[in-house]
Amino acid sequence: MPDFRYIARELSGKQTEGTLTAANEREALGQLTARSLFPMKITMAQASAAHQANKRRRVPARILCVFYTQLADLLRAGVPLLRSLDLLIKQTRHVTLKGVLQEVRDQVADGTRLAEALRQHPTVFNELTISMVRAGEEGSFLEDTLQRIATFTEHQEELKGRVIGAMAYPAFLVVIGSLVLVAMLIFFVPKFEPLFEKMREDGTLPWATTALLTMSSFMQQYGWIGLFALPSAFIAAQKYFSNDAGKRRFDEFRLNLFGIGRVVRSLAIARFCRVLGTLLHNGVPILNSLRIAKDATGNRILSEAIATAADQVSAGRSLAQPLGQCNQFPLDVIEMIAVGEEANNLEQVLVTIADKMERQTNRQLDLVVRLLEPLMLVIMAGVILFVLIALMLPIFNSSSVM
Repeated sequence: MPDFRYIARELSGKQTEGTLTAANEREALGQLTARSLFPMKITMAQASAAHQANKRRRVPARILCVFYTQLADLLRAGVPLLRSLDLLIKQTRHVTLKGVLQEVRDQVADGTRLAEALRQHPTVFNELTISMVRAGEEGSFLEDTLQRIATFTEHQEELKGRVIGAMAYPAFLVVIGSLVLVAMLIFFVPKFEPLFEKMREDGTLPWATTALLTMSSFMQQYGWIGLFALPSAFIAAQKYFSNDAGKRRFDEFRLNLFGIGRVVRSLAIARFCRVLGTLLHNGVPILNSLRIAKDATGNRILSEAIATAADQVSAGRSLAQPLGQCNQFPLDVIEMIAVGEEANNLEQVLVTIADKMERQTNRQLDLVVRLLEPLMLVIMAGVILFVLIALMLPIFNSSSVM
């Protein structure tokens, strides 16, 4: 917990100052009141302020991959957990990770389990990592779990890098196209407005030109509002999607998004199947495995469906039947899970499903990206063509009348 420096007065009126440890400022005020002290000023100690800022910072995935791999190697070599953490604290050069590992090490030394110590740093260690570490501790295969977390994290970062790299060019087209369109509406189109004034008064101005001039006038008068509206809308959306209801709505939107929804669903199901298969292979009971693996999807809709299926499995039903009833899993995946349960090799079938869906998703992703580039070009060409036609059509009509 952070430290707070305080300046207070005793009942006698004497001023006193010192340092106390509390979870927050309100708790610090309560402690001072319990000591019959009247607080005048309370500030977070500099070291604690740095500690709180450090907890809000993130650690790059590539650095976490190295940490997981090194910790797994040390544990596999028989080095105790505390000594392994001490070695990694000395070796790491990343300031945030060093501070986090020091806190984790201190909590483990006080008797806290590793998973619970990692849970205190949600911006560094996600829920999937914490769940798998907990399963590894319970099943006594922590070093294997850490190695699999490292592999999984590396695979996810590789996929994210491919997606970002593939989306870079379409995003560039959208940005440049939007800037060109705004510049034309604000600076280029208004120069033609005096030429069309008489046609507008006569009511012979084409509808396309009227629409273009209206958009240009709107951009000139109210375009500056967009400079404030866009950042405000982004901040409001970020705040809305930071709570549980907003996150669930966003996850539902991603699953139903045309073209992208299938890719998101396939990746989520592949992660779930791989993690569940890994846990079952290491001897974790299926109910515990389901509760851990549902967090691997990264999607609340699918996680809720899997949690419902886990409740039905605990009642004695097979896994395939409740998963099929939730209407979130493809039929071929349900059939393969049913066959795996009947053949008593579910863990192998789940890994096979994950490999298959990842290959299929990669092909779908490549297809979506390849279609996205020409689609952006067509849209940009259509917009520019509309602007040119709207500007040239009155001139052509005037020439035909003459």
